[in-house]
Amino acid sequence: MPQITVQRLFDETRQKLELAWIAGATGGSKLLTSETVQKPTLALIGHLNFVHPNRVQVLGAAEMDYLRSLDEEGLHQAITHLYSTELAAVIIANNEVMPQALLDAANRTETALFTSPQPSPRLMQVLAHYLAKTLAEFTTLHGVFMEVMGIGVLITGDAAIGKSELALELITRGHRLVADDIVEIYEISPDTLEGRCPSLLQDFIEVRGLGILNIRALYGEVAVKPKKTLRFIIHLEKPADITKANYDRLQMQQDTQEILGVNIPKARLPVAAGRNIAVLVEVAVRSHILHLRGISSTQQFIERHEQYLKARQDADS
Repeated sequence: MPQITVQRLFDETRQKLELAWIAGATGGSKLLTSETVQKPTLALIGHLNFVHPNRVQVLGAAEMDYLRSLDEEGLHQAITHLYSTELAAVIIANNEVMPQALLDAANRTETALFTSPQPSPRLMQVLAHYLAKTLAEFTTLHGVFMEVMGIGVLITGDAAIGKSELALELITRGHRLVADDIVEIYEISPDTLEGRCPSLLQDFIEVRGLGILNIRALYGEVAVKPKKTLRFIIHLEKPADITKANYDRLQMQQDTQEILGVNIPKARLPVAAGRNIAVLVEVAVRSHILHLRGISSTQQFIERHEQYLKARQDADS
């Protein structure tokens, strides 16, 4: 199950949300986890009556006004209720003045307590987006993930078939590398997958005979990209494998591959000596873009063929 620590949440959002860690300093190791596999996002609830475990609780002006309106006993009960479900962290919006009891409870329960000058709707919006992407369901695939003509393309195939060499040639042609060898695929929405590179492999590619190459150092910042939406798969195959398969030369029906319940369009390219695979990949991507616009070269060819046959029949009659 995807999960992150409170410390990571703070480190990666502190600048954007202007967070200050004011209490519960030992709570950084607490985990934020998805509620279910099918819905891997965290609810950020701004009401004391809807407190959930392992969540981020955002308290805005209304909640703080409510706490300040309580007598000592009521305040104690409300704060006890707030921290009774193993909260991961609490964020106070608008730099609201808070009662000492809230600080004491954060330290006592080792729950991180943050403040921010930003309003609660803004905090909840940014956090919801961040957590939805960070805690999305994911899988790992073997291949090379590239941005080709603005499209996220996953290149797959057997080991030693030339995926990394192809990626290197595509990079020299102005396209961008996302990940080599291991690609992390995240479901960021019910019908959208995002490919990312594991942090340890960021910027690197392995090419047989050359070893490990740092693409950022070799080609500059524009040659790499940390993530990209997956839109197309190109599978490299040996010609013998395609011959054995039931291969549709006209490509009447586009192949797809299911990843995390999402069907991704897929093309198969035979790899043989003398074939310029980089050019074929570019053409395959261009053809896919046309297909997305409702333009099918195959259909145009068939229609022209039918018109020709009809014209011949009319001439013969």
